[in-house]
Amino acid sequence: MCGMEKYRVGIIGATGMVGQRFVSLLENHPWFEITALAASGRSAGKPYEEAVAGRWAFSWPIPEKAAKLPVMDAADVEAVAAKCDFVFCAVAMDKAATRALEESYAKTETPVVSNNSACRLLPDVPMLIPEINAEHAEIIAAQRKRLGTQRGFIAVKPNCSIQSYVPALTPLRDFGLKAISVCTYQAISGAGKTFERWPEILDNVIPYIGGEEEKSEQEPLKIWGHLNDDKTEILKAEKPVISAQCLRVPVSDGHMAAVSVSFERKPTMDEMLERWANWHTPAQELQLPSAPSPFLKYMQEPDRPQTRLDRDFERGMGVTIGRLRTDSLFDYRFVCLSHNTLRGAAGGGVLSAELLCAKGYITRKE
Repeated sequence: MCGMEKYRVGIIGATGMVGQRFVSLLENHPWFEITALAASGRSAGKPYEEAVAGRWAFSWPIPEKAAKLPVMDAADVEAVAAKCDFVFCAVAMDKAATRALEESYAKTETPVVSNNSACRLLPDVPMLIPEINAEHAEIIAAQRKRLGTQRGFIAVKPNCSIQSYVPALTPLRDFGLKAISVCTYQAISGAGKTFERWPEILDNVIPYIGGEEEKSEQEPLKIWGHLNDDKTEILKAEKPVISAQCLRVPVSDGHMAAVSVSFERKPTMDEMLERWANWHTPAQELQLPSAPSPFLKYMQEPDRPQTRLDRDFERGMGVTIGRLRTDSLFDYRFVCLSHNTLRGAAGGGVLSAELLCAKGYITRKE
């Protein structure tokens, strides 16, 4: 891609926390350039820096180019789409409205890379972790037929809660994943919050995140699934059985998962460690700009990974694992950690877009 014209990128939902992450990540991106920022009608017409005044979520300043861009109305689909080769979507709307909005952008022949859950379980929408299921992008041809588009489509990234333990389990799948119990300890930024805006979370744990446990149990099965013979739908994997509990904890960023797992053919610990140490994936082979290298890292210290120390591993795009040991009910247990707004949200979306560009699914408009 060196020396080539950059792709023109829009961010729908640019004023929210994940939208702000997209703005930050794209500031000096080698392939992508922000050409449109869009949000609700309340923000439309304001410079971006004014639209997010008082709620910029990060310690660094708003990127200079983005700060001066006028915010467009996300509902003005044709006008926003005209400025973009593709868009990222991170809106805070109900599922029906989100799906309608994303499909309306796709039907303008503008690919959508979505952070939202509305289209995740549609059988012809790829839900991508580029290191794990890049081949699911082949479903895009079938989706385009449904939508009646030539280049427009929707691709999504999965829920942030699963992106610590699904990467850790994937290299072990040929041992036959049979049963998984997982408890996730999730940061407040996953709810779009900061400590200043959510004082109730201090000195507290909230044992409920709406819809999260269902997503944590179902979305991995789609990621581990496969395309049917005529490549018209993604069929979910039948195994493993997953039981999930999801808790909100007083941490700014980083989702921790405590995993117990049983196998059809129990590996040794050395075999598990070898898989984690030597797992090479398409994202690294394609040298995508946001791809971590390595993707996984096992930490030998008995008290690692720790959220504050390890969430930024590989620029927040890698996954750290630790505390592998035998389990009295299952075969093994371990903990793992990912950065929820980088790997789990905006960063994962950017990496997916890089994959889709590298594979020719996203192209520049004429």
